[in-house]
Amino acid sequence: MDSYVELLIQNEEIVYQPVIEGEIIWETERKGTPGKLTFNVLKDGIINFQEGNRVTFTYNGEKIFYGFVFNKSRDKSPIIKVVAYDQLRYFKNKETYVYKNKTAGALLKKICNEFRLKWGNVEDTEYVIASRVEDNTTLFDTMQNALDLTLQNKGKMYVLYDDFGSLALRNVESLKLDLIINEETAQDFDYKSSIDGETYNKIKLSYENKETGKREIYIAKDGTNINKWGVLQYFDTIDEKTNGKAKADALLKLYNDKTRNLSIKDAFGDVRVRGGSSVIVCLNLGDVNVRNYMLVEKVKHTFSSNLHTMDLTLRGGTKKGVNFSA
Repeated sequence: MDSYVELLIQNEEIVYQPVIEGEIIWETERKGTPGKLTFNVLKDGIINFQEGNRVTFTYNGEKIFYGFVFNKSRDKSPIIKVVAYDQLRYFKNKETYVYKNKTAGALLKKICNEFRLKWGNVEDTEYVIASRVEDNTTLFDTMQNALDLTLQNKGKMYVLYDDFGSLALRNVESLKLDLIINEETAQDFDYKSSIDGETYNKIKLSYENKETGKREIYIAKDGTNINKWGVLQYFDTIDEKTNGKAKADALLKLYNDKTRNLSIKDAFGDVRVRGGSSVIVCLNLGDVNVRNYMLVEKVKHTFSSNLHTMDLTLRGGTKKGVNFSA
């Protein structure tokens, strides 16, 4: 590895800078997965580290990863294969939460305080969840349910990630980068478009009004896309605290489009790119010429010798803008 890479492991009061064999791989996703660092350490007569030890990784002076050793493995060779995760690994824990009148941001702070996790830049997610029961649910799912409710009712997507040892919760609009992906910066790509998954051109919401004894129906639809694709209906029941018309309109705006997924291979690396950020894509994909931001669903950074590349999984990027569905 070159001199621009610094990977440190701390075991109690001793900090080691191990000899790294081969690549260092850093992976993040937009939701439901902790940041992951994978690397191989040469076992010499000095280094001594255990599961739970702190790991930090910087590249060209940029702070990339702060986490903890979770897996070690080796064979008869003197190479130890190491997997470290950031704080979001602890969101695999299960717990029961019953809460009222909390935003997703407030819920995150509550979880962090209870599980001894550090939080930093937590933006105001605005939407107040009237009441919610999460029974024996992972912390990942508890938070994602709150973020999905925020998205459906406010039309705003927030991303939870570990920012070098402090959990952050930020609007995707805050994570847009000036990075351009085109034919010159990407070695190869694979593109898929579909109306078979999370595409809906008719939203129907139902509310049982106990005071009147009547069922209230809220509908939002796009006649043009219904004529093109047939009726693709999203149906759900809502509670009395929900503004049915506003929610139906917000859901139609989110889901009334093709889903577009783009995989980029061996692009020039940029350490600012993580799951939840957006990059500018300028590619001819056949059914559409993309000249827009696309959302990074997941990214794999590979650092080796003097080379830094990344593989990206992206979504969105139509002429209407990025389809930020949940």
